[in-house]
Amino acid sequence: MALPAHATKHLPLLAYPFAHSTFYLTQTADGAHNGTALWLAGQCLAFYLAHLRPNPSTAIELGSGVGLTALALASLGWDVLATDIHQVVSAVLSKNISHNLHAASGRLQIRELDWSVEPEKWNWNNPVSVTAASSTRPLAEPGLQPPFDLIFSADTVYSPDLVTPLLRTFSALSSASHALSGRHPLILLCVERRDPALLDRLLAEARQLWNFTVHRVPRTKLAKCIEKSGVQWDKEDWEGVEIWKLRLS
Repeated sequence: MALPAHATKHLPLLAYPFAHSTFYLTQTADGAHNGTALWLAGQCLAFYLAHLRPNPSTAIELGSGVGLTALALASLGWDVLATDIHQVVSAVLSKNISHNLHAASGRLQIRELDWSVEPEKWNWNNPVSVTAASSTRPLAEPGLQPPFDLIFSADTVYSPDLVTPLLRTFSALSSASHALSGRHPLILLCVERRDPALLDRLLAEARQLWNFTVHRVPRTKLAKCIEKSGVQWDKEDWEGVEIWKLRLS
C-alpha cells in the first residue's frame, strides 16, 4: 500500500503500487532541487486522475519531478509528455520513466521545459528540450506536442517568482492547443496550501491577468478518489491538498 510522501522521503527507492501496476521510483531528499523527491500533491493528483471520465488522450505534465503522476496517467492509456528542468530530468525523472516504461499502455516521453524561457523561443522539434533553441539530433519517434487535451501539474506553487512563468506556460500551451484543435484543454493544478497568500495570488492572477476560469474540485470528491484508491489514509494524511481546474476563456 502506498504511504503518504512525508513518510517515505528518507527512502532512496520506492516500490509504489498504483492501480494494477507497481512503479519503482528513485528519489533524493538532499534539498538540491524540490523536484527530486515524491510530494503529497503528486500522489493525490494521481488518485484523482485515475477517476477522470474522458477517454485517454494526450497530456502534458509541468514539473514532473520523480515521474509518479505521469507514470500513473500513462498506465491508464494516456499519451503523456513529462517535463521538468534539466537538473530534475537528469537526477531522477529520466531514469524513473525509462525503468517503468513497461507499465505504460500509452506513449510516455520526456523533455525539458523551463518555464522561464518565453514561449516564442520554444522548439517542439527538439527531442531533448522544448526550451532549447535548436538541435541536430533527430527525433527517435514522433514527439508529443500540441494539441494537448490535458495539462496537469502538482506541487509546483512554492515560490513567488514561479507564479508568472507557470501561468504564462499554462496560457501558451492552452493557446497552441486551441489553435490546432479548436478547444482549450483542461488544466489540473494540485497543491498543498502551505502558503495561502501565495496560492491566492496565483489564482487571482490566473483569473484577472490571464483570463482563466478557476474552480476548485470539491474536497468530498477528492476524498472519494483517495478512498477508492485503497490506500486507507486518514484525513490528516492529506490535509491541505487542493485540486484546481483552470481553463483559458
